[in-house]
Amino acid sequence: MNRPLVACGAVLVLAACGAGGDSSDSQRDWLHVLTRKKEALSQSATTKEKQAYADTLGAFVQKHPTHSRGRAVYQRIQLDFARELASIGRFQDAIRFYRSVLASDPTNSEALAGLSEAVDRLAVSKPKLLALEKGMSQRDVAKILGKPIPGWTAKAENRDPAIEAWYYRTTEGGVAGVYFRDGELFAAEQNSHEKLAPLTR
Repeated sequence: MNRPLVACGAVLVLAACGAGGDSSDSQRDWLHVLTRKKEALSQSATTKEKQAYADTLGAFVQKHPTHSRGRAVYQRIQLDFARELASIGRFQDAIRFYRSVLASDPTNSEALAGLSEAVDRLAVSKPKLLALEKGMSQRDVAKILGKPIPGWTAKAENRDPAIEAWYYRTTEGGVAGVYFRDGELFAAEQNSHEKLAPLTR
């Protein structure tokens, strides 16, 4: 089971205090989870305390897989974390969390939709590349293609103007590149040495 790093208090607010099991063992463990939750929701909560809550909740669900409230809360955290990862371009990581949710809840509509979108964003198609226009900002490009996978960027050091390249896997199995000069798109390649027409506008 994936262990999400809980990155913000907003995710934790979704963890309500109800419990779903009735054994004394699960009740005692659930109270321990709620203690961690209280610490994580504190205004002064550290990342370590938030992580401790997520880890404690994950361990609880593994130990008590029939505890409906624990499963629901942990699933909510996984979905929120997957969406947060996708929003910063970490589609492969988001896919892992969506698949983890679907392993226990195969018809979860939010996970199915999120997985489909993340897979779609992981590899770019020629129509998406053709939607790019010369002069677009990095933000505009990210809205169309998503942010590149960490490590799939390059920046020319000590150059004026500053040149930066973003690389993406393509649906055809190749690698596309988009290039920025001082933060503005000036060229793109679907694959090596193949410039795309819209950037000549």
